[in-house]
Amino acid sequence: MSPISSKAGFSGLVQNFFCQRLIVQRNASAQTIASYRDCFRLLLKFIAGVKKISPTDLMFTDLEAPLILDFLDHLEKKRGNSIRTRNNRLAAIRSFMRYASLQEPSCLLSAQRVLAIPMKRFERPLIDFLTHGEVQTIIDAPDLSTWSGHRDHIMIATLYNTGARVSEIINLQIGHLVVGRKCYLKINGKGRKQRAVPLWKNTAAKLKKWLVRVDNSPEAPIFPNRMGKALSRAGVEYRLREAVRKATKHCPSLIGRRISPHTLRHTTAMHLLQSGVDITVIALWLGHESPATTHLYVDADLTMKERALSKIQEPSIKASRYVPTDDLLAFLESL
Repeated sequence: MSPISSKAGFSGLVQNFFCQRLIVQRNASAQTIASYRDCFRLLLKFIAGVKKISPTDLMFTDLEAPLILDFLDHLEKKRGNSIRTRNNRLAAIRSFMRYASLQEPSCLLSAQRVLAIPMKRFERPLIDFLTHGEVQTIIDAPDLSTWSGHRDHIMIATLYNTGARVSEIINLQIGHLVVGRKCYLKINGKGRKQRAVPLWKNTAAKLKKWLVRVDNSPEAPIFPNRMGKALSRAGVEYRLREAVRKATKHCPSLIGRRISPHTLRHTTAMHLLQSGVDITVIALWLGHESPATTHLYVDADLTMKERALSKIQEPSIKASRYVPTDDLLAFLESL
C-alpha cells in the first residue's frame, strides 16, 4: 500500500504542504498561509459532512473532481461567497494538488482531474468610490471623546491618506511611522514589497497625538484593540461600518451603499487621478504590481471621459425615420 492511501499519509501530506511547501520552500506570507488554511478548513469540513467521516480519516481518493466542484458550488450558493472568493479557494486547492502529484505519483490522475477545473469568469463592475464630502463625513463620524472613537477617527483618516489595504493597516507598527521634516509611513505591502507613503500635515499631527495614548514600543501596533493587540481585518471592517452608519445620518448619499476599507483605497486612487497625478505615481502609491492595474481607475472616472469627449467636435446627424419598402416589413415595424 502506498503511503498516500493511508489516513496518516494523507494527513501528513497536508501538514507537509503547509509546513514544508508554503512556509519553508516558498516562504509564503502570513496572509497567504491564513487564506490557504481557511480554504482547507472549509473543504475538509464539507467533505466530512458529505462522506460522514472525520477529517483525520479522509484519504486522498476522497478529493475527486466532482466533490471539489460540489464544494465550490457550496461556497457560492450556501455560504454566499463571490466568484472571486470561489476562484481563490480553487487556486489553493490547485496548489495542493500540484504538490501532491509531485510527492506521490499515485495521486497524479486524481490531481489532474482537479487541476482541469477552470476558474470561473465573472463580471467586473465599475469601481465604487466616495466624494470628498462623503469621506470627510465618515472620518468625522467616530466619537472623539472615547478611546476607540479616537482610534477609529485616526485609522479611517490614515486609510484615506495612504490608500493602504486593510491587511497593511492592521500590520502597521509604531516603528513604521517616520516623523521629521517629512512625515511618512513605511508600509509592508502585498508580495513583501515595501513602500513609503507621505502623510498630510493634518494626518501626521493626528497620529502624533494618538501615539500618546498607546504603547510607544517600535513593535507595538499603531491601531490596537482594547487588549493592545493589532486589530483584525474583521475588526477594521466593523469599525468602518459603524462610522458609515453614523455618517449616514448627515450624508444621505451613503444610504444603502456597501463601503469597505477597499472602497477608501479606491477613493484615494480616484482623487489622486482627478487631481492630475500621473498614473504611474498612483501605482507606486498603492503598491500595484503594474500600472496596468491602475488603469481601472481611468475607466471609472466619468468626469475624465467627459473632458476627453468635449475636445472632439460632435458630428451633425440628420434626423430621419426608416420607411420599410415591403408590406410584410411594414407590418413587423408596426408591432
